[in-house]
Amino acid sequence: MAGKVLSLLPPLLLAAAGLAGLLLLCVPTRDVREPPALKYGIVLDAGSSHTSMFIYKWPADKKNDTGIVGQHSSCEVHGGGISSYADNPSRAGQSLVECLEQALQEVPRERHVGTPLYLGATAGMRLLKLTSPEASANVLAAVTQTLTQYPFDFRGAHILSGQDEGVFGWVTANYLLENFIKYGWVGQWFRPRKGTLGAMDLGGASTQITFEMAGPAEDPTNEVQLRLYGQHYRVYTHSFLCYGRDQVLLRLLAGALQTYGFHPCWPRGYSSQVLLQDVYESPCTAAQRPQTFTGSTRVNLSGTSDPALCRGLILELFNFSSCHFSQCSFNGIFQPPVAGNFIGFSAFFYTVDFLRTVMGLPVETLQQLEVAVVTICNQTWSELQARVPGEQARLPDYCAVATFVQQLLSQGYGFQEHTFRGVTFQKKAGDTTVGWALGYMLNLTNLIPAEPPGMRKGTDLSAWVALVLLCTAILLAAAVLLLRRVRAAKLSSTI
Repeated sequence: MAGKVLSLLPPLLLAAAGLAGLLLLCVPTRDVREPPALKYGIVLDAGSSHTSMFIYKWPADKKNDTGIVGQHSSCEVHGGGISSYADNPSRAGQSLVECLEQALQEVPRERHVGTPLYLGATAGMRLLKLTSPEASANVLAAVTQTLTQYPFDFRGAHILSGQDEGVFGWVTANYLLENFIKYGWVGQWFRPRKGTLGAMDLGGASTQITFEMAGPAEDPTNEVQLRLYGQHYRVYTHSFLCYGRDQVLLRLLAGALQTYGFHPCWPRGYSSQVLLQDVYESPCTAAQRPQTFTGSTRVNLSGTSDPALCRGLILELFNFSSCHFSQCSFNGIFQPPVAGNFIGFSAFFYTVDFLRTVMGLPVETLQQLEVAVVTICNQTWSELQARVPGEQARLPDYCAVATFVQQLLSQGYGFQEHTFRGVTFQKKAGDTTVGWALGYMLNLTNLIPAEPPGMRKGTDLSAWVALVLLCTAILLAAAVLLLRRVRAAKLSSTI
């Protein structure tokens, strides 16, 4: 009897070995090595209204040439944007010190020297450069002097073009959402099949729209060609200077002063003393500037909560009558039809989020967005204050900004009900803020190669399901065979 049992051991061991082999084949193995050391990069996003510092990190091992870059932390610089220090440039540099000290603490000391540090300035500095190139140069020199005093690898302070701002925002969004390349659970890079999504950024002084095109642009100035991970992308992009949140509010203020003597976008019961110099010193209000006015004059302006007049005031900011191409967005700017999915971030997100969370209004469709805009523009000052106790700074302007966003999306960019359903509004993707800063750093540090790493094409979900089901069936069959062998061995031993 013992001989019979011993004679069954080889097939039992063989079946067990086969089962173990199938488990190893069907279950993805994990890399059990120690996690690699991290590298860091710092970008100062010097916007028109404020400056933000972002610290990014990624694995330092050479095998991870593509990087998987994420946000380590961020810091908001106190005070206005660096362009607001045109009359006192040294303060622009001093304003950055607190956040730079934070970076010294958060980036490991041994990584300081090898950590690239960038400052990119956007539309606020573009406007300053238009009006006073000397003042713009002095501000950049002042921030450079401050940044070079730190032990990081400072690589310059530059003013981004509107096109750069748009394209880098598009790169950031698609990189974070893994639309270019993805690291699969089997340990290989692959290219997802879902395609890219368009990006819309609403800053303080400009707004950008960027999305992939199927063919060439009628206006070459709106086209950028990129090669990322071995894939060619033809991208449409345009930046509208003076169409950022803060500059739009100034232009509406100038229009309200000249047309009505009251502000239809402000809530009824709210009033403010308006300093004319603050309204007309911006180059964005130059066309509305009276021939003679006293800058020190203050005018008392009251709100009237009038959605229709507010919408009319905002539509005056757009010119839809002139277009020398097959189709335009506004102001004679070529734009192909919007298609596919889009992400709206920065002030797009903050505005829509206020409507959703504070006002409790649905904004899933263009019609719902229009109704939400009318609802908030009908609110009185006391009603708004009751909803957001203690918040005074931006509260009077939500009607104006929400109306502008709704008109920009529907009339300006040409979103229809079916295309608007593909638009999401996000501040972050995962733990990383969506904006141009990450795309800027990825480009300057060559963390997105032109050619692909060792990779394969993405497998459809149905193929993965079939593979998993096949492995499961094989494992079950092997387990049944093993159990039958064991049972047969027991029966033989009893006989």
